[in-house]
Amino acid sequence: MPGSNSTLVVRQDGAPTDTVVVLSTAPDELLAKRIAHVLVEESLAACAQVGPAIISMYLWQGELEGTDEVQLTFKTTADALPALHARLCELHPYEIPEFVVQGVPAGSRAYLDWVAQATRAAVQADTRDA
Repeated sequence: MPGSNSTLVVRQDGAPTDTVVVLSTAPDELLAKRIAHVLVEESLAACAQVGPAIISMYLWQGELEGTDEVQLTFKTTADALPALHARLCELHPYEIPEFVVQGVPAGSRAYLDWVAQATRAAVQADTRDA
């Protein structure tokens, strides 16, 4: 294709700075927005998306539950995951908040670089504190 540049889209290979997507939920929109705001402001996520209201069906302590929730999606890096998880648990009212990590096998080089840059300060602070 004329003008195409194969380096615009790159594969990730499991490096600590690789972009990952974290899925979670919150019990309402106000708390979902607060969690999203804090995690981005603290550079634990480059981007947070607050999705639409959903109904989650699950078994909890032997009982079938149907709960209204709001979807949360975070773009971050693999090396930011421990700090992101710890902070999410601090902000979240659930005993066990959803925290599911999806790998990103490839993406736009510019976007992946931006995610790594946006979370770098939090990762550096976390390694200094350790």
